[in-house]
Amino acid sequence: MSDAQRRAYVEEAFARRDRLTPDEIAALRPYVTDGMARLDRGELRAARPVSGSWVVDPYVKQLILLSFLTNPNALARSGPGRPMTYDKVPLKFEGWEEANFEKARLRVVPGAVVRYGSFVAPGAVLMPSFVNVGAYVGAGTMVDTWATIGSCAQIGERCHISGGAGIGGVLEPIGDSPVVIEDDVFVGARSEVAEGVRVRAGAVIGMGVYLGRSTPVVDRATGAVTYGEVPENAVVVAGSRATTQQPGLSVYAAVIVKYADAGTRSRTSLNELVRD
Repeated sequence: MSDAQRRAYVEEAFARRDRLTPDEIAALRPYVTDGMARLDRGELRAARPVSGSWVVDPYVKQLILLSFLTNPNALARSGPGRPMTYDKVPLKFEGWEEANFEKARLRVVPGAVVRYGSFVAPGAVLMPSFVNVGAYVGAGTMVDTWATIGSCAQIGERCHISGGAGIGGVLEPIGDSPVVIEDDVFVGARSEVAEGVRVRAGAVIGMGVYLGRSTPVVDRATGAVTYGEVPENAVVVAGSRATTQQPGLSVYAAVIVKYADAGTRSRTSLNELVRD
């Protein structure tokens, strides 16, 4: 069966997901299993860059959601003495040996939890953190302690997702864009990026910045206000702006204070030793 035929089969099953018979679910299972394996290997992505834009692939979310239907809950253990899980999605590294990690060129610190169906590229470092199903973590990126990468979130290469930062996930609605963090982005500690926000390449998100679709992103130099996207190389901090409706009251805003320069890069540069 061709890729187009597999897609059509899964899409038709998803449209009837609440009416599938046990036999139809059993027949669907191999297609979902194959699709999840391709997602785990990075061959499928919930969104991918195309000519400067990001194109969402709803098929990926359909696969993930159907896997909850085709897979029973099962016990999993990440290693001797580690907590057990009971879930429909196994852990990514369940059954991996040293040779698998060497081939994948990953560094996985104890306490890192990665669900099957997420892709982690070579050179990435996972501190005690959580990477959800469908996420994509680019080469050389560090996911720091207690950071969370949500379902289907797309993280570029050479990024640093600092301690306690949250990158939001999305499975529904099917057509919604996931959060996209492009290459060479620094996300500060305890920041949150959610609701399909796109952070363009080279941007620096300061500590404790909250970004959602309705968050105004204000350029301090020009006064321009945008939503849902952080410009390339922008340095963003938490701030506020006055409301015209009620003088004396201010509301939260993310403020672009400057664009990254050599000094900024020196403070946010990657340490290659931790990626060796």
